[in-house]
Amino acid sequence: MNDNNRALMDMLPRLLDIAEQAGEAILQVYNEAGEIEVDTKGDDSPVTKADHAAHHVIEKALSELTPDIPQLSEEGTIPSFEERSMWGQYWLIDPLDGTKEFINRNGEYTVNIALVDKHHPVLGVVYVPVKKVFYYGVKGQGSWKRTDAGEVSIAASKVHDSGRVRVVASRRHGAEAVEKMIAEAEKAFGGVDKVSMGSSLKICMLADGSADWYPRLALTSEWDTAAAQAVLEAAGGVIYDDKFNPLECNRKDSMLNPFFHAVADDGYDWKSLVDRALG
Repeated sequence: MNDNNRALMDMLPRLLDIAEQAGEAILQVYNEAGEIEVDTKGDDSPVTKADHAAHHVIEKALSELTPDIPQLSEEGTIPSFEERSMWGQYWLIDPLDGTKEFINRNGEYTVNIALVDKHHPVLGVVYVPVKKVFYYGVKGQGSWKRTDAGEVSIAASKVHDSGRVRVVASRRHGAEAVEKMIAEAEKAFGGVDKVSMGSSLKICMLADGSADWYPRLALTSEWDTAAAQAVLEAAGGVIYDDKFNPLECNRKDSMLNPFFHAVADDGYDWKSLVDRALG
């Protein structure tokens, strides 16, 4: 293990604690009686006091843990691209991913903390406060899932043309093109099993071997995906952009991701399947 990987592994226990503390701040709001108060941000997305509470917990703790590493959080001030393009390494944070799931109280929301190095997430922690479940991974070292029963190593699955493919999709964001891709997958494989899920948990399902493909043809931001991307890629999978290049962070002024394909098996020719589907 090189010194950089050792440093990342050494940070993991503290990062799990930070994510859990942010989750506790979220649960205080989640478990209150009555409807959750919701405000609307400039981009028309919802935000609650739980988002802000989790942000403050993470911001303070990371400032103490790594005072020299800048932070970029969905609920913080977004620096100009001119400034952040100079960063070699930074924390990329979504204090509460899946705010709509949080508001609907279905439990499918997460705390996402990623460390990005040279445009690639190299460490990720995804925490599910309601279930007290962690997913985490470090580039070159592996990925793990931790529950009350303990910690287990997780790995992405391989697909086989003779078997069914498991496609995970958002509850809220569908597209005609995705249906075309699923129809093509039904031809290529023995069939398709579809699973709906909220937040970054969709990508974590690929990392732990319970899904194979997540085509995302709707808008997301870099903080939505970076932590789970680190977990998936450390588990053997990959996220491709819409040109089937590896998805990268901090390459442009906008924080929006391109459309993407998260896959468990990077050895399968997903591009050909998508090209056939979209003609």
